[in-house]
Amino acid sequence: MAKSLQGKRIAMLVTDGVEQVEYEKPRAFLEERGASVELISPKKRGEKIQGFNHLTPGSQFTVEKAVEDAHPEDYDALVLPGGVANPDQLRLSRKAVEFVSHFAKTGRTLAAICHGPWLLINAGLASGRHITSWPSLETDLKNAGSQWSDKPVVVDGRFITSRKPEDIPMFNAQIEKALSQSAGAHT
Repeated sequence: MAKSLQGKRIAMLVTDGVEQVEYEKPRAFLEERGASVELISPKKRGEKIQGFNHLTPGSQFTVEKAVEDAHPEDYDALVLPGGVANPDQLRLSRKAVEFVSHFAKTGRTLAAICHGPWLLINAGLASGRHITSWPSLETDLKNAGSQWSDKPVVVDGRFITSRKPEDIPMFNAQIEKALSQSAGAHT
């Protein structure tokens, strides 16, 4: 397989309650293409994150870097997986919301799936954006000033959003496309 993302660094911001497939599938896809992916979290390095398969506990994942120790400029992209509990907890973390806000200011690729766009609201990034998400976020996103669409994936500049696990192949393809078109963002 071609290493189309060789040298790219990707942050995935997660905590307990992450929808397992929305973390594992994009991570595997990115790594297969040569990207270096790092799980960042409000939890400390070495602590465990509890994944879920809908409402059933799934696998645990080890935090690779605490969000307070992560620097947005070190990454070419930020991926925000969903699940209900994961982004709901993340948006209550001042450090996580600040990381997302500061990352957006770098102009690099920011991708969110399912309930992940909740973080865009709390980071003040939803207004004026065309976004998709899990259907229950439609009102929240519209109230935050977004144009919401029920589509598998929506690209608005450097923002990529998607609805659900079934859309992951299209979500992944758009992340790859965006990263392949961008020059090396970090050195």
